[in-house]
Amino acid sequence: MFQIKTFNAIAPEGMNRFDKETYAINQSENPDGIILRSQKLHDYEFPESVLAVARAGAGTNNIPVDKCTEQGIVVFNTPGANANAVKELVIANLLLSVRPILQGAMWVQNLSGPDVEEQVEAHKKQFVGNELEGKKLGVIGLGAIGAMIANDAYRLGMEVIGYDPHVSVDTAWSISRRVKRAKEVSEIYNTCDFITVHVPLLEQTRHLISDKELSMMKPSAKLFNFSRGEIVDTEAVLKAVNDGYLAGFTTDFADERLLNNEKIVVLPHLGASTEEAEINCAKMAARTLKRFLETGVIKHSVNFPTVDMSFHSPYRITIVHNNIPNMLGKISSTIASADINIENMINRGRGDYAYTLVDINESNQQKIADVVAQLEAGEQIMRVRVIENTEITY
Repeated sequence: MFQIKTFNAIAPEGMNRFDKETYAINQSENPDGIILRSQKLHDYEFPESVLAVARAGAGTNNIPVDKCTEQGIVVFNTPGANANAVKELVIANLLLSVRPILQGAMWVQNLSGPDVEEQVEAHKKQFVGNELEGKKLGVIGLGAIGAMIANDAYRLGMEVIGYDPHVSVDTAWSISRRVKRAKEVSEIYNTCDFITVHVPLLEQTRHLISDKELSMMKPSAKLFNFSRGEIVDTEAVLKAVNDGYLAGFTTDFADERLLNNEKIVVLPHLGASTEEAEINCAKMAARTLKRFLETGVIKHSVNFPTVDMSFHSPYRITIVHNNIPNMLGKISSTIASADINIENMINRGRGDYAYTLVDINESNQQKIADVVAQLEAGEQIMRVRVIENTEITY
């Protein structure tokens, strides 16, 4: 029986994937897996039992990823599950940034009298806006969200230019060939009427847009941040807007310094706040966590490599270890010395750590336990787990 602990309310469409015969939900303080949304875990003391943490969302800033890695805990996220929700919000705000739709709607509500129609026709000129068609949009970060925005903005008639030096093969195939790729990000800063940023928050992306980048933009440009608040330097944006060399800023991350400025729109973190996105994220997080616990397969992890191998043997040994030379030789020789046959094996590394799956044709519990003890005694091995293939009948 696997123990699962939840933080926050997780959509039932996701939690229902954990069958009651195999999983117990919130019945133990020593869980095998954790699933959460926005709960901050930086002060949480992870029990030794925890094998994995799955976040129902793309960002993992609320999870101490480095701490988890050191403890051999795999951290999962759900890239792309909320992409459509964020894309639609960005497109909506692009439209709102050029057409005073909300202002006009609120103005009409204050009208009265039998001549409302005449009043509207007489004063509607004050709400004249512009069109997006023919304007140039720069998209920084062509992941799941950025790629969708680039494609849809092009369909709205915009000229779209994207920048991402690390775009994946899958994403590259999904981006319209009519979206121009910038070789340098400065091309976006120098030429675009609208700039939207969609990159993860890392040490190297903190304040990715600051004084230098803002000074390169056209005074008529408008900047959008639906990625993470810290991606954009707030003080630099305030100075740019107030000094007139940035026309507008829209962000999904509330900051008191940005409030009550007519050139700045602050939203209450609505990016993934749709029923569909919450369900999609919950289903993907549950599916990923469930597969890892039952088979050891890692997919969509932010701290360990993707490792996927079909499971047809009686038992599988999973090993988290330091990424150093000859570890595979040591692992395989330890298993072979116990007269256990290795049927299949895969290893992948990521930075200082690596993950290995070893499928063995053995059902003797004592022999397996002895091998696990030997592996756990290795100085460079952090965590060893044995998974029984429940699909095999002995």
